Amino acid sequence: MFRRLPCLLLLAALAPMPVSAQTAETADAPVIDTKGASIGTLQLRGSAAGTVLRLSLKAGSLTPGWHGVHLHAVGDCSDTDKFMNSKAHVNHDNRKHGLLNAEGPDNGDLPNIYAAADGSVNAELFTPFAKVSGANGLKDADGSALIVHAAEDDHSTQPIGNAGARVACAVIK
Repeated sequence: MFRRLPCLLLLAALAPMPVSAQTAETADAPVIDTKGASIGTLQLRGSAAGTVLRLSLKAGSLTPGWHGVHLHAVGDCSDTDKFMNSKAHVNHDNRKHGLLNAEGPDNGDLPNIYAAADGSVNAELFTPFAKVSGANGLKDADGSALIVHAAEDDHSTQPIGNAGARVACAVIK
């Protein structure tokens, strides 16, 4: 038994060391409505493959049903009446809007979210078109914003898929 111990120690020493997982890039932000009230949270986790967005909005936040969601180029939600300070979609590649558009999608396009009958949302989305940080990342010098729209995105009509008014916003910095 003791003769095996040095062999086991030698094998353990020669075995490849486990590769540590790369630390995910992250960002967290409160989500506000058009009155400036906090209605939920946004969490982002990113890697070289893309970004996972987890959106949680409390009951009464949205009208029930489908809502368009986009990443916008500027992290500014200060104009709560319309959230226009967030500018247009993130669009580093100068592509057309729409996940279903042959000339798209732009970097800010995301799938729709669904608000439950009580207006709450718990959604997890993935985009390979936007990174949390790095070159052209969401956490660049002026940040970015997640915008929730009043209606669903048809994923092809320009410029925002007929998604309607901006009803919620989160600053990504």
